[in-house]
Amino acid sequence: MKNRILSALAFIFIACSFWSCGVYSFSGVSTSATSIQVDAFYNNTDLAPANFGQTFTNRVKDYYQRNSNLKVVAANGELQIDGTISSYSLSQIAPVVNSEGVSTAALSRLTIAVSANYVDSIEPKNSFKNKSFSFYADFPNEQQLTGSNQEELEKKILDQILLDIFNATIANW
Repeated sequence: MKNRILSALAFIFIACSFWSCGVYSFSGVSTSATSIQVDAFYNNTDLAPANFGQTFTNRVKDYYQRNSNLKVVAANGELQIDGTISSYSLSQIAPVVNSEGVSTAALSRLTIAVSANYVDSIEPKNSFKNKSFSFYADFPNEQQLTGSNQEELEKKILDQILLDIFNATIANW
């Protein structure tokens, strides 16, 4: 009898905790919107592949479709997002001195930054303009940034940027 009472109290406590959080789902989405309009993310860099803006735009659409109940629409979305790829840069990091005393870089770093604009017509206070999201990945200096190596690094970076954008928009983290 005592265990049943404790179990019931625990259930009530947990249920009240979820209700007190407002609109929430186990997918992490905290919006009552039903549609999102994803406009183009333009590539405003010199080094990124020519189709990088379109690739990123498609990844944004796919991410919202997979991770929320929102319908991606071409126009008049309750939520709207667009932006630019603002940086795609390579830098040398982790200097080392070789046996001849010459300093070289052991690693290279690919950094990608995206500037996003988000409009929430249901909760305007959640909207933002020109918010920057960036991430990087390091790779050995001996490797070239081409082919599958480049695709793997871009995927790793964009996965994190997409998560950050999702969390800043409809997950409200």
